[in-house]
Amino acid sequence: MTSQRKPAPSSPSDAVKLVRTYPRFTISQRWEHAILLLCIAILLVTGLPQKYNTASWSQAIITSPDRLASIQLIHHVTAVVLTALVFHHLGKACYLIARRKLPGDMLPTFQDIKDAWSMLLYLLFIKKQKPVFGKYNFEQKVTYWFLFFSIGVMLISGYTLWFPEVITRLLPGGVIPAAIMAHSTEAIVTAIFIVLWHFYHVHLERLNLSIFSGWLNETDMRTYHTLEYDQLVHQSHSNQDTGDLKS
Repeated sequence: MTSQRKPAPSSPSDAVKLVRTYPRFTISQRWEHAILLLCIAILLVTGLPQKYNTASWSQAIITSPDRLASIQLIHHVTAVVLTALVFHHLGKACYLIARRKLPGDMLPTFQDIKDAWSMLLYLLFIKKQKPVFGKYNFEQKVTYWFLFFSIGVMLISGYTLWFPEVITRLLPGGVIPAAIMAHSTEAIVTAIFIVLWHFYHVHLERLNLSIFSGWLNETDMRTYHTLEYDQLVHQSHSNQDTGDLKS
């Protein structure tokens, strides 16, 4: 079990409370999240004015054909970056699967359904205790898989709109209006989901910055990820006992 502690005080007046933290996200995961966050923000900022091009606020942004071309260029470049990020994520997952080292913590299980039901009963005051969770709870899994499939829909429909001549050589022309509908609708749904669901659970319900720092304090680990916390404590005690036997 890896943990960090605040430095010891130099004098009694400088005394601080020791805080134990636990690793939550790797550097790679934190970079992926940061790039994803930036890409989604840029795509929304450059995409919404194009969708609502007749609105007054949109016309204030798209003031000329050159401005529209610049916005489209930024949108397309960001889409390529997002595509590279998706392939990096999938490639890393395939590598871990091949090495049999993929944890599988984010895969949906029947336990998630039971946890969601238990949480509903708790919110309705039918049960007195919340369900306990491991590394990821059902809400976090919903967020991950919703965004995974939403990004897939937006990328496929986006490239269809970017290269319509190529696509219509292979598929019927009806895919173009379908792609327009899918691309814009999915983008709006994703934006609403991020604001109302993900942002609330991560930053409003409680301030959780572990995706940026990589660490989570002991209190939050024990409260929100009880099963993982118990497992880490058990591993720490086992390693300590093994070290005592060797000595």
